[in-house]
Amino acid sequence: MTDIKRILFFLLGVSILYKMTRGMSDKLSITNALSNLVKKFEGLRLKAYLDAANIWTIGYGLTRYPNGQKVKEGDTISQEQAETFFNQTLQKFGQEVEDSLKAKVNNNQFAALVSFAYNTGITNFRKSTLLKLVNQNPNNPLIRNEFNKWIYSKGKVLNGLVKRREMESNLYFS
Repeated sequence: MTDIKRILFFLLGVSILYKMTRGMSDKLSITNALSNLVKKFEGLRLKAYLDAANIWTIGYGLTRYPNGQKVKEGDTISQEQAETFFNQTLQKFGQEVEDSLKAKVNNNQFAALVSFAYNTGITNFRKSTLLKLVNQNPNNPLIRNEFNKWIYSKGKVLNGLVKRREMESNLYFS
């Protein structure tokens, strides 16, 4: 085995070990506070509606069901289904946010990032300068500015997004 291969295997092992030990000692979790924050801003609708971006949405802000199917006009769900779908989706976003993190964050920072990703989408989160700054230095004060850039829908400032980003950034830095 060449030295380069040994180094790569070593780095891969260190990366896996880091993820495993981080998961055991500093487990990031979906808390009731996080669930309540997301529910507060998303609201609950049991009948599909067009959101501010003109996308069919249902439950607590879902545009897709946990099985990947898109929400469509005329869809309805029960309160129980809304709770189940929300919990499954929030867990999925939590895992995807955690997988995107290279830097160690605390639970408040994690909660703020999951709320952000739930609202903007995981692809937007992964491509964001917000995530880049968090991964460089999770205590960088410029991170607050990055939250505050995500307040637009179709080019217009939405007051609900302004409030949500303020709440998320305050939670992140608390």
